[in-house]
Parts: sequence; structure tokens; C-alpha cells
Amino acid sequence: MNARVPAEAPLDCPLCPRLVAFREDTARAHPDWHNAPVESFGPGTARLLVVGLAPGLRGANRTGRPFTGDWAGDLLYATLGKFGFTRGTYDGRPDDGLELVDAMITNAVRCVPPENKPVGAEANACRPYLTARIAALPRLKAILCLGKISHDNTLRALGHRMKDAAFGHGATAPLRGPNGPVRLFDSYHCSRYNTNTGRLTEAMFETVFADIRTYLDAG
Repeated sequence: MNARVPAEAPLDCPLCPRLVAFREDTARAHPDWHNAPVESFGPGTARLLVVGLAPGLRGANRTGRPFTGDWAGDLLYATLGKFGFTRGTYDGRPDDGLELVDAMITNAVRCVPPENKPVGAEANACRPYLTARIAALPRLKAILCLGKISHDNTLRALGHRMKDAAFGHGATAPLRGPNGPVRLFDSYHCSRYNTNTGRLTEAMFETVFADIRTYLDAG
């Protein structure tokens, strides 16, 4: 990895023309929204990194904080809180005072994509930021990937091959990280679509977090 790559994309990041155009179109329609790459949220001492796919149009792209202001965030932050990873009350606003404890949230792609679907070239262009984000967490022990695209991009960011860890809800695999061993955990994405269709239930999501909590508490 190029050491000069920062862990966060600049707010005027020009790397992906399609995403830049979509940001600009959205900014014209909603000038009071964030409409820029969304920075990771959480302390630099985190042992858990949650990796989503990309900011939601009316969630993080609007509020400027990962998973804030939409259904996916409602479920994610409630579950993080249940397992001791938050302090304060989540209210769907970046100024609600919520803090993450021993956890950080980021996205594989930092800008909102049309129809919530980044293309491969966009994930590739944004991957150096994910690689740098992982490397900037010296105490990192666990990474939770929300969905297969997040899983695949995280493996590549770590320098692993796809065959090193197959995606599956509840799957886990020991991997090497830039600062030592790290364990990968997988979950279906906590989107409204997945929960409405029953692909992911709250109980299924909590089981993954229970495994993470047990792993971290075991040291």
C-alpha cells in the first residue's frame, strides 16, 4: 500500500466520474445534505471494524455519518448497543451524541452510488482508503463484513485471495492483517430489503455480534 494514501477520502474526491456526477446531481436537488464521501465513525483504538457497502442515499449521504438516518442504521446501532459497542442514545442524527466504544464503522465505497450499487471499478478505486483505514487501527482484532461485496473488498484490501475465506452469513475466518492476526466475520447486510424478506432477522444479526463479543472478550 502507498503510505501516502490517507484512511479517509477527501470530500471532493474525483476518482469515480459516475459517483461524482451522482453526488453533484444530488447536491443540486438537496443542497443541505452531506453529498460527499462519508468518513469512518469511531475511535482509532477500536478492536472491531464494521465494513458496509456504501453510504445510503437518504442515510449517510444525507447525514454524513455511516449508517445514520435509515433503517439499516437503526438495526446496526441498536445491535451494537446491545453488545456494549456504543455509549449514549442513537437518534438517527450525526449530532445525537452517540459514541462508539471499541468499534468503528466504515464503507468499502465512500460515496453514494446510484441505486445503492457501486460497480467494480469504483470499489477498486476506493479500496486504497479501506486498506489505509484497516492499517490505521493498531488494536484491530475483528472485522465484520456486511454483505458479500463488503466481504470481497475487505479480503482484497487485506491482500488475501477470495478462496482464503468464503462468504456466508455467520461465517468466520482467521486472516492476517497489517498489524497482526485479525478474524473476519460475515453477515448479510442489515438492509430493509433483507429484513423485510426474512433473509436476515434481528436474531440472526445478534448471533453474529454475540460471536464477535465472545471472540473479543476472550482476548
